[in-house]
Amino acid sequence: MRALKKFVARRREVQQIYEEFLGNIPGITVHRAPSPEYNSNYWLPAILIDPEISGVSNKDIYKALENDLIESRPLWKPLHLQPVFEKYPFYGDGTSENLFEKGLCLPSGSSVTNDDLIRIINVIKQQIKIENKRSIRLKHFFSKTHKINQTAAIW
Repeated sequence: MRALKKFVARRREVQQIYEEFLGNIPGITVHRAPSPEYNSNYWLPAILIDPEISGVSNKDIYKALENDLIESRPLWKPLHLQPVFEKYPFYGDGTSENLFEKGLCLPSGSSVTNDDLIRIINVIKQQIKIENKRSIRLKHFFSKTHKINQTAAIW
């Protein structure tokens, strides 16, 4: 319990970094707290990938991360799509299926390092083939917002 505040703070930092570097990519939506009134611990950051806009699916990004030995996972499969529940009635509007088809949970543990985040973000951007004319220097970002010296860049 003594380390809990530190762990939650790190998860919030990880979320902030995902929002900063993935949040403006066309076809990627970073799940965020609905308003400042919520105080999420960001236990499991999630993104939605719109394949019509990004040109890739959540499965494509999952595979690319896996190929780089980065663990991610799809959003949970809706219960009504699981065999054990197929004989029971379901009432819904397709939201859960849409989230499952487009969602991906990203690494977020308190032990995720800034170097890990650089790798994760770069793999995602490379998969989407983002053409970014300016290099975002993480050294500046991390030293300014997280008091960390980093020299690698996310392009």
